Amino acid sequence: MNKELLKEYLDINPEVEKALKEGRPVVALESTIIAHGMPYPKNVETARKVEDIIRAKGAVPATIGIIKGRLKAGLTDEEIEYMGKEKDIKKVSRRDIPFIVSNKLDGATTVASTMIISELAGIKVFVTGGIGGVHRGGENTFDISADLQELSNTNVAVVCAGAKSILDINLTLEYLETYGVTVVGYKTDEFPAFYTRKSGFGVDYKVDSALEIAKALKAKWDLGLEGGMVIGNPIPKEFEMDYDTISGAIEKALIELKENNIKGKETTPFLLAKVKELTSGDSLDSNIELVYNNARVGTDIAIEYASLK
Repeated sequence: MNKELLKEYLDINPEVEKALKEGRPVVALESTIIAHGMPYPKNVETARKVEDIIRAKGAVPATIGIIKGRLKAGLTDEEIEYMGKEKDIKKVSRRDIPFIVSNKLDGATTVASTMIISELAGIKVFVTGGIGGVHRGGENTFDISADLQELSNTNVAVVCAGAKSILDINLTLEYLETYGVTVVGYKTDEFPAFYTRKSGFGVDYKVDSALEIAKALKAKWDLGLEGGMVIGNPIPKEFEMDYDTISGAIEKALIELKENNIKGKETTPFLLAKVKELTSGDSLDSNIELVYNNARVGTDIAIEYASLK
């Protein structure tokens, strides 16, 4: 997109813009976890701590969102507070961006829309909790997250704790393979399952250092190979949930999902909220800790990538 035209839609935080111009590492963060992931003020406290982790390691955080129709690459502290408290924040994926922007609405970005705005701003590494994927029964319903298509098209690396375990992880990995998205395990040969370190499914490559990942990213994009890369970073062992406990909660949540005839973009928020309820909040605590852990690893990758560039 023409840079002058882009200014009509995109605001890059001055701190982020300066870092990008100087070739310093910048790490993108999504805003759905602020607006829809947890209650106020825990959501704002978590968002601020994630940014603090990134800064402490020597990079610049850029929380992505949409405010009054403006695409924001790097929310200010006041804007993070606004995102956490405001009630009418839309959940925004690729398909929603045109109407959220043209109607000057507020939007919290998912993995897909965060990747889009990150690429527009020139940010190459994005940290999240878990990617979306193929929902259970997706072979019949075709309920597949837009995150997966975005990963095949948009040049941003995504550091995550795997796919949310409410999903069909096997089909999610098959879908990513079909579209040529490399799935890396950071210090693991098994793709993590969000709340737990293991899923029973392997990764394409096990990588033991941030530098090795950064070199692969540089080679990929230097060669003009479009799309991102999934870096699966397991939740720290001390914070992972008991496999049987989380599996039982997910099965109960799926039954209620079907009974309530909930479909589409409301599926994931419903399931995550129900799992949190069934685990007495333990799943939320695990969610927060895995995001912190992803921020540390994602920052290491961003720093190594910047040094190569």
